[in-house]
Amino acid sequence: MTVHFIGAGPGAADLITVRGRDIIASSPVCLYAGALVPEELLSFCPPGARKVDTANLTLDEIVAELVDAHAAGHDVARLHSGDPSVFSAMAEQMRRLDAAGVPYDVTPGVPAFAAAAASLRQELTVPAVGQTVVLTRTSARATPMPLGEDLDTLGRSRATMVLHLAVQRVDEVVAELIPNYGAECPAAVVAYASRVDEVVLRGMLSDIAAKVHAAGIKRTAVIIVGRVLDPGGFCESHLYSAERDRP
Repeated sequence: MTVHFIGAGPGAADLITVRGRDIIASSPVCLYAGALVPEELLSFCPPGARKVDTANLTLDEIVAELVDAHAAGHDVARLHSGDPSVFSAMAEQMRRLDAAGVPYDVTPGVPAFAAAAASLRQELTVPAVGQTVVLTRTSARATPMPLGEDLDTLGRSRATMVLHLAVQRVDEVVAELIPNYGAECPAAVVAYASRVDEVVLRGMLSDIAAKVHAAGIKRTAVIIVGRVLDPGGFCESHLYSAERDRP
């Protein structure tokens, strides 16, 4: 039997992939993070499925559920919010499953930063303005960041930066980014992207923190900083240019 790590998407239940939905429907066991994964997805579980909210479980307890299900001959739908390739803690579960000899696979999902960009109606790679996106976080109350991945170092490229798990430190984030990006650099915060209670804030590094505090946003948000948020008269892509050679 197999453990299926599934990206459940950013919040809206209908943003899960067809493959992810079908795996849920065929798995007798479903583990999900109740605080982040939309409850509507559980309606796809087959009748009598074991549904386990992992929000308050330790890693050992989660892995025990996966190993026990495998031993019982049951496939498991292991739901992670967004896409499991980014900030999901999937790697540590895989390491434990490898040690236990339990097979697994991964189904991607819509990541939070993509949902935020959609809500902002923005392309994050605009020709001649920004072609690089840095996905990162801060280390407060979490695992320390690796050497060289602090905001000052990452910000020196002035690439478009997307910060997860950082909105509670928005004042510190702004202070660390302004020296490289400038106080007038466009910035945005999207909370609960794709959900009915979504909040979208736009501003500059100089005022985005005040807007976050005024809106009372403290979790489930991404911060986006970069010139692509207000690109102005940018050049058009070579992709559709009339001058491009087409076979």
